[in-house]
This record gives sequence, structure tokens and C-alpha cells, in this order.
Amino acid sequence: MNVFWHQRDLRLPDNRGLAAAAAEDTVLPVYVVDTDVLGKVGKRQRSFFLAGVRELKRAYRRRGSDLLVRTGAAEEALADVVDAHDADRVVYNDHYRPARRNRQRRVGEAVPTTSVTDLLLVDPAALDTRYENHSRFYDDWQAHRKLPPADTPADDALADVADDTPVPSVESDIDLPPAGYDAARERWETFLADGIETYNDTRDDMRAAVERPVGAVSRLSPYIAAGMIGIRELWRDASERHAAVGGNAQRNVEKYRYELSWREQNYHLLSHNPDLLTANYKSFPNPIQWENDPDQFAAWKRGETGYPLVDAGMTQLNEEGYIHNRPRQNVASFLTKHLLIDWREGARYFTAQLVDHDPASNYGNWQWTASTGTDSVDVRIFDPVAQMDKYDDGADYVTEYVPELRGVPPEQIVDWPTLSADERASLAPDYPAPIVDRNDAYERAQRVFETALGKR
Repeated sequence: MNVFWHQRDLRLPDNRGLAAAAAEDTVLPVYVVDTDVLGKVGKRQRSFFLAGVRELKRAYRRRGSDLLVRTGAAEEALADVVDAHDADRVVYNDHYRPARRNRQRRVGEAVPTTSVTDLLLVDPAALDTRYENHSRFYDDWQAHRKLPPADTPADDALADVADDTPVPSVESDIDLPPAGYDAARERWETFLADGIETYNDTRDDMRAAVERPVGAVSRLSPYIAAGMIGIRELWRDASERHAAVGGNAQRNVEKYRYELSWREQNYHLLSHNPDLLTANYKSFPNPIQWENDPDQFAAWKRGETGYPLVDAGMTQLNEEGYIHNRPRQNVASFLTKHLLIDWREGARYFTAQLVDHDPASNYGNWQWTASTGTDSVDVRIFDPVAQMDKYDDGADYVTEYVPELRGVPPEQIVDWPTLSADERASLAPDYPAPIVDRNDAYERAQRVFETALGKR
């Protein structure tokens, strides 16, 4: 008998470790509630994740088996399961966050183990250890064969066990999406039917993001982050669609496939740079002179900066545990450039608030936006006024999340940070004035980063 140890892979279909365990022998599935690991994400994601564990347990029971739930240190819990069931080994999928790597190492010291690459389409070890930008990474990554989805184990390959241990519950302060593979698959089917063939055209369309949130983009990120749907399943379906369509539809589908490579690169970074979550990836000859003003940081977190696109993004984050990618980039840029607050502060706040928090994507993208990561541009600064003018000129997204600005003409919402104090007071007296001057903050950020780079 093999034990399969579920971690962030809460599904039976397209689970390479589970399939490998079942191909050799009867498989006994186990999930270990390790409070140290779960404590590294926010309550919202913990709640969603544990709901996914309950759905996984139901899925096993429907197949005549069960998911054993244990609590404590993984190495001790799994060693007890191996001994109790006279199992040969523990099989698991490789994970790359340092805390999970350390836990996997301790398990390997306690019991015989086998691990496989499941989280990604391409094993980071198959690629070079370092790439100067995403284009170079993509060229290498794209050349590697992508495996098909792993087979779901047959019912008779699953151990005939029953386990009444309850899965803990964590209360969330927001409504969460339904958890589990079936919910993930339903959302993916919705996007395949009404989104993937227009994805490149709508992914930055903020009006579309409000009118049809699943369609303008996939909104699959919570499920991918929790491993409730397999990445090879997504790649296969997207690739089949790509081959079946032509013209503009094919270009749109290709863009979706391309975006998956960014997640792959972030995990490649984390795999080869375990300190990605704590240290600048890029080397600076001089320290970055962060301001780290606590009042400005608090205003940013509340969505009260006086920059409408930034505030709408932060409000969406606080209310939904999710933030659309375009404002996600803008709020991160605004914090690290206009406010000069250390990217690690923002990344930690995202970790606490996001339902779709993914350690590699969260910290890798924060570093990219903060100009401390892999971006080939020395100092990238998003102008929140120009960005709103380009992507939300009708103020559809902003007024969805900033009610104080409803009724204000869209062109004046776009220009809000540049209006006079009297104009702002007459248009929306309850909405805050900008906490920094747009031009001064931009120039200060340019100066600080160029100094850190040794260019001034």
C-alpha cells in the first residue's frame, strides 16, 4: 500500500502524485492539518482551503474510500499512518515554498518517500537556473513538452477505509466562492464557453470585468492556487481550443496560454531562489531608500489614497479577497513607487487578504512591479491616472467599488488627482484628496531607484 499525502493539490483528476501512487499499489489518501503551514496564509484562504479539503473527503467517499485527516507535524502524522497501515511509502507532489520544502524534507527523513512534479507544466529543474527576463524564460519553457492530464485513479485502486475525523473550519469575513474540483471545473467551463476566445481583448477591459467577471478573465486563480484543478487539464483544454479555432479567436486563446507561463516563471524563480519571499531578487549597489510612512500605508490598505483606480482595487481586495490583474499591478506600483513603501509590506498584506494567494505568483509579481525582480526595465512606474484613462475611462470599475464617486463625470474621476482642491470638494466632498502629489511622487521614485541602481 502507498500513502498519498495531499497538500495544495485538493483534487483527484489530473493529480500526478496520486496517479503515480495508485499505479503501483492500493493508495491511502491523507491530509495533514499543519497549523504552522496554514498559519502562513490569511483566514480567508484558510477557510477556502479547508472547505476544499471537505469537498475532497466527499469525493473519496463517493468512490468507496475516504480521506484520512490528521493534525500535527506532517512527519509524525504520516509516520503513524504508515505504521498503522503497514504502508510501503508516502508519495507526494513537490511544492516549492521554503516552509513546505522543509516539511517535505522532514517527512523524507521519517518515512520512505517518492515525489513528482505536479504543480507545474515544466519541472524547474529542466530549465536553466536563471533568466534575465520573461521572454528568455518563455522561449526555453515553450520548447519543453507539456504532459497530458494524469489519469484519475480507478475506484478499486483506493483503499477501503473510513475516517470520521472532522476537517477544521475557519470563519471568513467575506463570502467565498464554492470550493472543490467540481466548482473549479464549472468555472472553467463557463470561461471556455464565454471568454477564452475573447480573452486578449477583454483581460484589461475594466467595464467587462464588472459586467461579466467570469468571461472577461477566467477568475480561476483561487482554484489554481489551492490545487483544486490541475494545470495540465487547463493546458490541454486551452490547447485543444487553440487548434480548433483560427484568426482573432486563436490569438485570444494563445494569450491565455501565454499568461500561464508567468505563473510557471514565478515558480521557477521560487524553486531556484528560496529567499524570493524575503529578499530583493535584483542586486542593488546601494540600498533602496524606502519611506515606509505608516499613515500612508494605512490609507493604501483602506483604499483611501485619493487615486480612484488604486482605491477601487484595494476596495475590491478588501471586500472580495480578489483583485483584477490590471488594478493589482497599479496598487502594487503605487505603494512601492508613489509611496515608496517596501514591497514586502504590500506582499504580506496581499497574503492576508487574498483568497487566491499563491506564494510564487504573489511575491514574484510584487518584485516585478517593485523593480526588484526580473523586469528588464530598470524602473517601471505605473501612472494610475494614465492607466485609468486607458483601461477604465468610463469609470465603470472605479464607481463599482468607490461609491463616493458615483455621479461624478467619468473624465473628472480619471483626472481626480490633478484637479484643484475646490473642484474635488464640489464634486465628491466625501472622497479623500490625493495623499501624494502625482508628479512629485513619480519624480521621487525615479530618483530613489536610480540612486539605488548607482545611476545617480
